[in-house]
Order: sequence, then C-alpha cells, then structure tokens
Amino acid sequence: MIQRYTRPKMGKIWEDQFKYETWLKIELLACEIRTKLGQIPKKDFEQIKTKAAFDVKKILEIEETTKHDVIAFLTNVAEYVGPASRHIHYGMTSSDILDTTLAYQMKKSGEILIEDLTQLKKVLKKRAVEHKYTICVGRTHGIHAEATTIGLKFALWYEEIKRNMERLDTAIETISVGKLSGAVGTFEHLEPEIEEYVCKKLGLNPAPVSTQIIQRDRHAQFMTVLAIIGSTLEKIATEIRHLQKTEVLEAEEYFSKGQKGSSAMPHKRNPIISERIAGISRILRANSLAALENVSLWHERDISHSSVERVIIPDSCIILDYGLNLAINLIDNLIVYPKNMIANLNLTRGLIYSQTVLLKLVDKGMTREDAYKIVQTNAMRVWEDKSKNLYDELSRSAEVAKVLSKKELDEIFDSNKMLKNVNFIFSRTIEKE
Repeated sequence: MIQRYTRPKMGKIWEDQFKYETWLKIELLACEIRTKLGQIPKKDFEQIKTKAAFDVKKILEIEETTKHDVIAFLTNVAEYVGPASRHIHYGMTSSDILDTTLAYQMKKSGEILIEDLTQLKKVLKKRAVEHKYTICVGRTHGIHAEATTIGLKFALWYEEIKRNMERLDTAIETISVGKLSGAVGTFEHLEPEIEEYVCKKLGLNPAPVSTQIIQRDRHAQFMTVLAIIGSTLEKIATEIRHLQKTEVLEAEEYFSKGQKGSSAMPHKRNPIISERIAGISRILRANSLAALENVSLWHERDISHSSVERVIIPDSCIILDYGLNLAINLIDNLIVYPKNMIANLNLTRGLIYSQTVLLKLVDKGMTREDAYKIVQTNAMRVWEDKSKNLYDELSRSAEVAKVLSKKELDEIFDSNKMLKNVNFIFSRTIEKE
C-alpha cells in the first residue's frame, strides 16, 4: 500500500538545531584538546563545558545585525559562558566549523541513504526471486524482441543498486573530512594535533591539505553520486510507467482503497509514484550540476559556493531519502500481471522466435545471408498481415522444409527454451550473496 514519507531523521540533520549543536561540539572538542595541551586553564574549560549553550532564535536575531552566522553563534554562546568564552574559536576561521560541520552532516545523510538503498536492494531481491521464471517479452527500441522474465528485470535493477551503494560508500569516504587549519590552511594559530583530535571524535579524517575551505571536488563527487542514484530510480520508474500503459498493463502501481486517479475521469489509475520519482531525479541532476560549478573558486576560496550549498545539499539528501522510500514501497507493492505478459508475448504471432529459426537454419548448413532472407521474408508477411503467424508461414515454406522437420520447428517455438540460462544469470547476481 502507498505510505506517506515518515523519515524525519534525515530532515533533522539539516535543521538549525543540529547544525548549531555540531558547531558547539566542534568548539568544545577544540577547547578540550587545547586544555590537554595546557593552552586553556582547566577551570576555564570546566566553565565552558558546563555553561556552553545556544538559542536558535537568539542567534538568528543577532545575525540580523551582524550579517554573519558564525559571529552571531559565537556571540550567543559567549552570553552563556561568560569571560571564559575568550578561548572559544581561538585561531579558527569560520569555515573551520562550517566545512567540518557540513562534512559531518553529509556523512550522516549518506549513511541514512545507504540504509535506504539496502532496503531497496532487499525488496528487489525478493521480487526477483518471486518472478524468476515469470515470462514476458523483452523489448529493444520499444519493439518486441525475444522472451525474458520480469524476475530478470528486477535482478537488473538489483545489480544497479549494488553499484550505487559502492559509489555512495566511496563518496561518503571522500566527503568525511574536516579541517581546523585556520584562515588559509597553514595552522598558523592552531597545532595540527587539534584538528586531528576533533576530526577523530567526529568520525572524520583531517583534510590532508586545504585553503580556508575544504575543496569542493569532494562535495561535487557526493552530489553527482546522488544524481546517479536518482537517475537509476527514474530508470526504474520510467519502465514501470511503460508497463502500466493501458495497452501493455504488465505491471501496475498499487491502487489503494479510496484512492482517486483523476479529478475528471473516475476510471483512471495513474502511475503517480513513478512520475513523482522521475521528477525528483531531475532536481538531483540539476543540483549536481550546481555542485560541479562550485569546484572552481577564486584562489581556491571565495564565498560563491556557500549560498548554493545551503540549498542543494540539504535538498538533495532529503529528496533522495524521500525518493528511495517511494521506490521501496513502489517495488514491494507492485502488481504484476503474468497473464497479460503472455498475451503480449503472443501479440506478434511468433515473430519473437525469428533469431532462433535463423540460427537453426545456419546450424543446418545454410549461409547466414540465405537464412536471414528466408526468415525475414516470412516474418514481414506476418508483420504486415495480422491474420498470419510465423510458425504457419515457415511450415509452408519449401526452403525451410528442406532442412527443418516439423518436430524441429515445434521445438524452436518454445519460449521456455529461451530461458534455459535464467538460473545461471541469477547465480551471478541474486543468489551470489
């Protein structure tokens, strides 16, 4: 059944509360290691640790005047801490906490998306096994080709999701870096040990080298992977939309009791989830392009990327989480119509066996050119006249009768024989894990 999106965990990562909590965590960790290094008196650190707090509403009010979010935050924290606040943000630049926090948020978001992909993979495996031998026609260029199974279609998507998980794992690793190296990344006022300590506590690695910021090729890689995942979802959704066409109807989105398909036409059952997923993928691709534009900055550091990222990164993480949950529900509840698949398989009246006939004639010693001409000539008669079928046309062909017996022709027109290697394919994918 169609369910509403109920994954607030992703949204919370991108709320102001979580962002400021992370900013404060970074500042406190920096103070903690500086205390261990003897740079902050223990009594001052105890005061900082005990009193440090913030108020989101107050920070936003201060920012109205300062026009600087980090300064507004530090001002508000200082109001809680008092004189010992002089140790907070010592030697740091704004991007030390901005970029480290952003990396932390992207890492956490990526981990949620991995959970989603794991669930989608599980659902695809279940449907693949369920329909391993549910026969349907394969289509190339939208035209009937040869027989396949709907289970193989699910298996194909399963493998692509696996590749996306590998891509995302790599992208999470790439973005999981922080920096506390100061205004131009030279550690002039903070020792490298401070950066290493803070990053380790956050589950990040220190950026090996940085300017004032973490370089944006990392973010572009992450965003591009999200776009690829979105494109996979659109690929799946587009196929389901085709399969749900009235004249095809081999599969259909679940249509719940009381659901309405059209305000004008009461009979309609539309593929609304698939269409929604297709739309989401366009946003993800557009956002990835903006992330690529952010890679080139003046002297490797200006602020033109910041306003872009405040929109594209939270939006992409949230909508992909949403889209993946839509896809999980869509696949899990997809209605499959095997009888319609058989009916569609037979629509072309045996034409799907043309290659098998061709190869059998070649096996019998006929040249490929002669065999192709014979099969195509008979096939075109069937194509142009709906009262004809390929089996009958070939049975009446004197050229075919010279090399193929009726028994051999009967064996050719057996769709199950086309699927003799389905189990082998499954052994390389679904049943491999």
